[in-house]
Amino acid sequence: MKQWPDFNGDGDLPVGIHQATLAEVTQHFGTGSLRREIVARRLERIYGYARSTGQLYRFVVFGSFVTAKPEPNDVDIFMLMEDTFDSSKATGQAAIIFDNMAAQNIEGASVFWIRRMAAIGGEEAALEHWEVKRNKMSRGIVEVVTDA
Repeated sequence: MKQWPDFNGDGDLPVGIHQATLAEVTQHFGTGSLRREIVARRLERIYGYARSTGQLYRFVVFGSFVTAKPEPNDVDIFMLMEDTFDSSKATGQAAIIFDNMAAQNIEGASVFWIRRMAAIGGEEAALEHWEVKRNKMSRGIVEVVTDA
């Protein structure tokens, strides 16, 4: 069982990329309110869609869902896809998550993605970019990893 660090005074995770399985993420952040449970189910669906492409390299969750906020607005996701990924070949429900507006309107999620080769400054820099909030303060984010 993952031991999560305490939230800081702003209700955020400590700065850094905190790795956890999807089950650990939904168990920790997807409880406590009906809203959190609903958003956790959205996260599970989107993760499943992304994995179904066979091209998902890294999957990061950030924003209010991975904070102490009792009622998160939605789930914010950044995906790093393999260089060979072609979003026009995504079919069915999976196609929705590669269109930011459709993902927001249909899944209630803010989903951003790039191919690995597009990660200016490297893959870690691309992930770390999402640690910075709109107010320029840093926060922790969560990378969903597969079971070992």
